[in-house]
Amino acid sequence: MPTLPPYIAPIRFTEPEAALAQVAKIYDASIAHLRAAMARFVAGDDCAERVRACYPLVRIHTDTVSRTAEPDIARLSYGFVAGPGRFETTLTRPDLYKDYYLEQFRLLLENHQVELEIGTSTQPIPVHFSFAEHDHVEGNMGAQRRMLMRDVFDLPDLAAMDDGIANGTYEPRAGEAQPLSLFTAPRVDYSLHRLRHYTGTGPDHFQNFVLFTNYQFYVDEFIALGRAAMANPASEYIAFIEPGNVVTRRVGLDAQPNDALGKEPPRLPQMPGYHLVRADRTGITMVNIGVGPANAKNITDHIAVLRPHAWIMLGHCAGLRNTQQLGDYVLAHGYVREDHVLDEELPLWVPIPALAEIQVALEQAVADVTQVKGAALKSIMRTGTVASTDNRNWELLPNNQPQRRFSQSRAVALDMESATIAANGFRFRVPYGTLLCVSDKPLHGEIKLPGMANHFYRERVDQHLRIGIRAVELLRAQGVDQLHSRKLRSFAEVAFQ
Repeated sequence: MPTLPPYIAPIRFTEPEAALAQVAKIYDASIAHLRAAMARFVAGDDCAERVRACYPLVRIHTDTVSRTAEPDIARLSYGFVAGPGRFETTLTRPDLYKDYYLEQFRLLLENHQVELEIGTSTQPIPVHFSFAEHDHVEGNMGAQRRMLMRDVFDLPDLAAMDDGIANGTYEPRAGEAQPLSLFTAPRVDYSLHRLRHYTGTGPDHFQNFVLFTNYQFYVDEFIALGRAAMANPASEYIAFIEPGNVVTRRVGLDAQPNDALGKEPPRLPQMPGYHLVRADRTGITMVNIGVGPANAKNITDHIAVLRPHAWIMLGHCAGLRNTQQLGDYVLAHGYVREDHVLDEELPLWVPIPALAEIQVALEQAVADVTQVKGAALKSIMRTGTVASTDNRNWELLPNNQPQRRFSQSRAVALDMESATIAANGFRFRVPYGTLLCVSDKPLHGEIKLPGMANHFYRERVDQHLRIGIRAVELLRAQGVDQLHSRKLRSFAEVAFQ
């Protein structure tokens, strides 16, 4: 029999705050149990018995399809279950997800007038997910000792963290509860650890609006804007975070206890992340995903567990129309998916719709920043279909096969990431948008040359980034509740946003 922390029996709650406090109590006891055992193991204790601790869970029972919500929450696309039955999910990191869990609990209580049951699940917490942010205790052990960990502790179980719920392929077994959330707690923990690895920053720094780019030039401009904001005592942003969790506080604000733990890394991580932080977490995160759909899928797979309000792609593209000029913008309203990385999870026959709220915000942001209004806006921005490919040298394929397909699809631009980011946004119910900038026109002989590219980057990158930031400001001002569109929700949807 495994050694377990003291059992905490399920309790029913009608207040979100009390329910969350119970979640934290169970989670903290479980983590403390694992950390204490791990400390003994690292010190050489044989740990004759297996050590285990389990995640907290939340469960509701409802026997009716009716809802009793007030009009202001009845219009939301989340916060309610699809019908009668038993629904539950495991939970993790109540410190990080405090505000998110409180909102989900409140909506379930108000929509269904039921009690929340908070208890200990049977899902083990992998010991790797119990380490604190700056703990590296496993590094103090030799290879043989690390091998013995699996005899004592639970390790990550991939069967407990697949994306069947999000993909719409999950079918509960007979007598099993239906899911409340897109992600189980192990799946969330897995992604939180991956985010540290890929972006070089802790998940607690991520903001609810995310900008993706495929060029370092945009990041350079974002860093300059972030540092300028920190020098402005009137800025709405309170901190700027760089890889290594290096924190710059806005002038006049005191340093926080963990700020001193940040350290500039010897080299940038694979997809470095930067965070312009607001006190309410509605600031802006920028991630340089590099080139290619594999990176785009990878990072969005993990950021999705943070449940951001929106993510937007800002990058360069090949213009496919003769009427386009270098530096013109392309606002994607449709996608041709030739990236292939999501074909198994999201079949190609699934349409990826444009989301009106983000489309309007991006178009307005272009007008605000460029000061080009009305019909004249069409002279610098085209709305149309963007094709994304996994073949960087598609121009060299024989018989013009890609060109014919792009023409048949009415594509106006081509890149390698936008369709992936939009498709994963659709798949994970994260509002998405794309605004690209034409950097070359290979079909018309205008390819990137060093001098031309440098001039283009100087002319457009700063403006393009400011457009993305302005779009976030517009979306934030209109209210994030309007972003979570029913277009992204299925007819048998989980309750959690």
